[in-house]
Amino acid sequence: MSFAGVLADADVKAALAGCAAADSFNYKTFFKACGLAAKSHEEVKKAFFVIDQDQSGFIEEDELKLFLQTFGAGARELTAAETKAFLAAGDEDGDGMIGVDEFVTLVKA
Repeated sequence: MSFAGVLADADVKAALAGCAAADSFNYKTFFKACGLAAKSHEEVKKAFFVIDQDQSGFIEEDELKLFLQTFGAGARELTAAETKAFLAAGDEDGDGMIGVDEFVTLVKA
């Protein structure tokens, strides 16, 4: 599964370029730049299931680390600090994972 049909390739490339440097990732900026923030709740949920690589129903810390790579081959991994900040922003219930509803809230924030 990919983001084809949900996000424009040019927008994704621009979003990835905007956070290519280590410690430059900002989820709000990224979601806006790639166009995900403007998508419907259902489309955001589709994106969640692409990012949830093990299909557990949650995005865990190891999947967040590889977050950018789900948007483009060759993209960098998030740094430990970026990963922890991203998880903290999205994990509303404190279980150490981001569920689908938490992800939608995070994207739409």
